[in-house]
Amino acid sequence: MNSGDALWQLCYIIGMEEERWLRQADKDLESAEDSGKAGHYEWACFQSQQAAEKALKAFLYSKGLRAVLTHSVRDLILDCSKYEKDFSNLVSQGKALDAHYISTRYPNSLVGNEIPAQYYSEEDARQCTSYAELILKTVKRFMSS
Repeated sequence: MNSGDALWQLCYIIGMEEERWLRQADKDLESAEDSGKAGHYEWACFQSQQAAEKALKAFLYSKGLRAVLTHSVRDLILDCSKYEKDFSNLVSQGKALDAHYISTRYPNSLVGNEIPAQYYSEEDARQCTSYAELILKTVKRFMSS
């Protein structure tokens, strides 16, 4: 194999990585919607956070980054805004989703005796899925341009 072939293969692999992350983000958002419909509001919130995180990572991978290690949606949005300033309009949504990364899964992350399954509401789930959907739409807009 010559160096031109190796470069083409590397570009193909890199392009696939961002697409894989975006496909998983879509599936996580779909799962969040399903969880909300089923009344599993804590999972809808967590899966929304995951959808946003993975979509933003896909965008960063599309810009050539290879080691994106944070789980903070807010921090990822700030990183994305270095490439496209419109991402900075999503910081408040990112902060809201970050609040659901731990507390949706662990009873000891909540004050009082409730567990996440009791604590989270349908309104919480709707808000989180709408934020994740907005972030995914923004990512897709910039990745297609």
